[in-house]
Amino acid sequence: MDETGLLDRIKQKPGHFSELFKLYYKQIFGYIFRRTGNFDDTADIAADTFMKAFRHIHNFKYTGISVKVWLYRIATNEINLYFRHKHKHNSIFELISTEDKNIFNDHIAEDKREIESELERHEQFLSVLKELKTLPVKYQEVIALKYFEGKDNKEIVEILKINEGTLKSLISRGLEKLRKKCNQF
Repeated sequence: MDETGLLDRIKQKPGHFSELFKLYYKQIFGYIFRRTGNFDDTADIAADTFMKAFRHIHNFKYTGISVKVWLYRIATNEINLYFRHKHKHNSIFELISTEDKNIFNDHIAEDKREIESELERHEQFLSVLKELKTLPVKYQEVIALKYFEGKDNKEIVEILKINEGTLKSLISRGLEKLRKKCNQF
């Protein structure tokens, strides 16, 4: 079923929102996790993202962006609120704690194990993230969306509400700064 049909079903019966949740939860959770590096905060931000989407889905109208892009926008805004509130701009990509989290249900615990396992297997990835966290947030956002989330330029422009020239400049400058930092070793 396409998004339009799903949106119509959700507007008629809000219980169908669970279908949208199942479609995009892992992608949104992964995006948030890669930005925050903290599982507990990611779970909270993801919950807030989907709660806001649920509350406002009846207002969503197609204006050239998909529901997926809309969810990424909400997640990006929630991440930015998190960092403003916590004053943690310099610790965006800290490693997560590996302690067992008994307070989460089995589904979320399984997601956590998968994500932790992936992070542990990629030491080089972690060293790049360590250097990435030292860059200004504007570079972190575009690099995360482009290379970690696999978004194309059009989607990133829509998510961040910037023009394509600005995006290309941010990516180019951000990658150059990151290369310099990574080659210092």
